[in-house]
Amino acid sequence: MSKLFTPYNLSGMQLKNRVVMAPMTRTRTMNDVPDDVVALYYAQRASAGLLITEGMPVSEEGRGYLYTPGIYNAAHVQGWRKVTDAVHAKGGRIFAQLWHVGRMSHVSLQPGHIAPVSAGTVQAVNTTVFALTESGEPGPVVPSQPRALETHEVKRITADFVHSARLAMEAGFDGVEIMAANGFIFDQFLSSELNPRTDEYGGSVENRQRFLLETVDAISAAIGSNKVGLRISPFGRIYDLAPYEGEEEIWASIAAALGQRQLAYVHLYYQPVYTQAPVPAGFKAAFRKTLGGTVIAAGGFTREIAETALEADELDLVAFGVPYIANPDLVERMQNGWPLAESDRTTYYGVTGSPEKGYTDYPAWKAN
Repeated sequence: MSKLFTPYNLSGMQLKNRVVMAPMTRTRTMNDVPDDVVALYYAQRASAGLLITEGMPVSEEGRGYLYTPGIYNAAHVQGWRKVTDAVHAKGGRIFAQLWHVGRMSHVSLQPGHIAPVSAGTVQAVNTTVFALTESGEPGPVVPSQPRALETHEVKRITADFVHSARLAMEAGFDGVEIMAANGFIFDQFLSSELNPRTDEYGGSVENRQRFLLETVDAISAAIGSNKVGLRISPFGRIYDLAPYEGEEEIWASIAAALGQRQLAYVHLYYQPVYTQAPVPAGFKAAFRKTLGGTVIAAGGFTREIAETALEADELDLVAFGVPYIANPDLVERMQNGWPLAESDRTTYYGVTGSPEKGYTDYPAWKAN
């Protein structure tokens, strides 16, 4: 049997295979609370060893996209309980991804329509978020100019993450994943180009990684480190992230720090794809060796690339994103050599018309 389809022990939790459904924003919740359609979407894909949800804002301030379901109040807990119950009924395992976008937001989404927050004040002018346009209609807009967080506010955001982690466990999740990839708030603190701070969260490598590690430690103390995963994207360039001096040093430092923390896993997103990520020679192997724990990798995987990486012991679990959109039974299709369906990019996001369209209406192979 291919290693991809063998069980895996994730911090004492048995996964039925090494296939992970990667987190994907789908913007299907009009009132920001998961409903029966969202529950069906995840339950359809429960044959994965592990499901990781779309990013869930940990506060109104942390939201950067319309129609994204949060995890910071009682209604969110009730909505997500529908999802976890549906996934567990199918024998699946599911982690909640906790998300704060930082500067990747727009005033139309912020409480009181004030500026979004970040490590500094650098605006992301070469990208867009899904918010309200000048006419008040949903659409792509350039993120607003951010303001720099005060020192005490950084600690408040860590507290928001802890609150959301506790609510996620109350909602029945098997664990949480901290979203620290793709140019969102933690990346903004790590980057010396975006972080001009002179307080305890800026300047040195140790200071710039402090916010991330304090949040990891606080969540671990609240729910147990064996229920905490972390997603990062070393040398990532999406959402206006630029190269910065000392980049390799900070990722090596983070690997060493995480190696001491015994998290459930570290989830590495290599852009644009795993086999062509612009990382320094030897980085992947060095990171894995220093970390010492479970590694999930994402980035354009096929079954063949996944199997090669697993056999070479480059990683432990493989995350698939886009293939899961049109193939709810992706595990079975890969296992049996059945062809994969192609997804319709025009229905990736939004709730115009029927929220089921391009979301829960892709059939399993046997139903074709």
